[in-house]
Parts: sequence; C-alpha cells; structure tokens
Amino acid sequence: MTLAIVTHASCKLHEMGASHPEQPARLDSIDDMLARSGLAESVQRHEAPAIDREQLLAVHDPRYIELVYQASPDEGLVWLDGDTAMNPHSLDAAEHAAGAAVMGVDLVMQGKANQAFCPVRPPGHHAVGRGAMGFCLFSNVAIAAHHALDHWQLERVAIVDFDVHHGNGTEDIVSGDDRILFCSSFQHPFYPGTGADTNVSNIVNMPLPAGTDGAGFRQVMTERCLPRLREFEPQLILVSAGFDAHRDDHLAMLNLVEADYAWITRELVRLAADSAGGRIVSCLEGGYNLQALASSVEAHLGALLERD
Repeated sequence: MTLAIVTHASCKLHEMGASHPEQPARLDSIDDMLARSGLAESVQRHEAPAIDREQLLAVHDPRYIELVYQASPDEGLVWLDGDTAMNPHSLDAAEHAAGAAVMGVDLVMQGKANQAFCPVRPPGHHAVGRGAMGFCLFSNVAIAAHHALDHWQLERVAIVDFDVHHGNGTEDIVSGDDRILFCSSFQHPFYPGTGADTNVSNIVNMPLPAGTDGAGFRQVMTERCLPRLREFEPQLILVSAGFDAHRDDHLAMLNLVEADYAWITRELVRLAADSAGGRIVSCLEGGYNLQALASSVEAHLGALLERD
C-alpha cells in the first residue's frame, strides 16, 4: 500500500501561547514517531499547497473568510473566540492545513497514493461555516469533501470523526447534504455540547458517556456507524482523526487505547476496499498528550499500511 503524508512547515509556526494545549510540539511528536518507528521509510512525503479562496468559499461564508484575513496580525495574538487565536503565521498555517486535505484527495483520486494522512494544524472540525471555534479556523475535512464532489465529480463521500469532541463544525457545513454521510463519535455531555439531539438523515452522531472504554466505542461503531457506511457505499472516506479520546489524554474522559484506533482504521480500510477503491484521506484533529498522540498515530498509520 502507498501512504502519502501531506503537511507543511507553516503548521509548526502557528502558536496560541505557551499554555495552550494545541501546540506545535504535537507535530514534532508525530515526526519523531515516524523516524523512530521506521514508518518514515514506508510513506511518501508531500508539501501541501495553500488553499485558494474559491475552495474556502465552498464551505465558509465570504464575510467570515474576509474576517480571518483581516484579523491576521503582524505581531502578537488576535483571539477569534475564547479558545482560538492567530499569531502572524496562523493564516499561512490554516491555508496549508486545508490545502493538505485537498492535496490528499487529489493524490488518492489520481492513483498516486492509496491513502493519505495529513498531520496539520490548526485542526478543522469545530470551524463552522460562519466562524472559528475550538482551535479551528477552516473546516479542513469539509473542504476536502466538497473538493471531491465538485472537482472529482464523486457522488458519495463519507466523513468519519472519532475525536473526543463532537465535530460540530463539520456537521454545520454538511448537514442536509445527502452526498455526504457524516459519522461522529464523541464524549457527551462535553464541549461543544452539540450532537446528541441531531435528527438529520445524513448525520450519524454517537454520543458516549464519560468513562467509555474501547469495548463501548467498538460497540457503537459496529452497531451504528459501520452499517450506515456499508449501506452508503462511499466512493471516498475522509477521517477526522482525533486522538484525544485516549485514556492518557486528560483534557477529556474517554478511555480508548492504541488498539482501538487501529481497529477502527482497519474497519475503514475494509469498507474503502469494497466501495472506494481503497481511497482514504485522514486529517489530524485533536490529541494533546504527546506520547499518546504519537503512539495512536503510529497505530492508525500502521493499520492504513496493513501492518499489525
């Protein structure tokens, strides 16, 4: 299997303060893991392009896009909400994070890679159509989904989000679009407090109580997510890969371990083989314990490469 790694150096320059959990060190921990594990020798590295305005306009309100560009500071920090700030490099990083997701789609659609993983920041799944939220500026995965539909003329794209937080931004953007099936597992009640009462045909939300372990996660995925994916027969699977549901990530209270991330990844690989020509594009979302993040990404990539 050919796995592409798509990222950009600017993603390590985006910083929101020394005490902020969404740190550049997250990407350093993944780079160190790739070198240490030997996975670096099994992947193709690609430098992400910057997203263009037209691709942003597919999912974001033009007034919000203009606000982000105007807010980009020459120095210091500018806060867009209580959790989300921009330094002088943040706009560049956000453009390349979204561009990485689009490039990942292009690589798998062109047959240049079977799958792609985009270790990028800022993450994207909390960014709603009209605003920033929860560390996120642009909705990377939603942008990738629209690119697959509009540019590559796909008819069915699935998004699977297993971050500990509900992918409210992605839901906001894709809700009601039956070309996109969105499946999200998340701790509830918990930030951002959404998703438990959604009743939309293309949305499968799976709230999990605090303390849920791998068995509970696998059960809800097996009973609710995987059957809907099989029925939907996606031509591309996009993954919002958040690893903050790990038991050692103390910003939340779920108890997943590396084997659980490997399990869900293998299940998605099987589904992709059946209906999507094996095409999967995975984008990093959360994960703030650096050791747990690195080992979880290793399990995720190993499963994409069909390594035990």
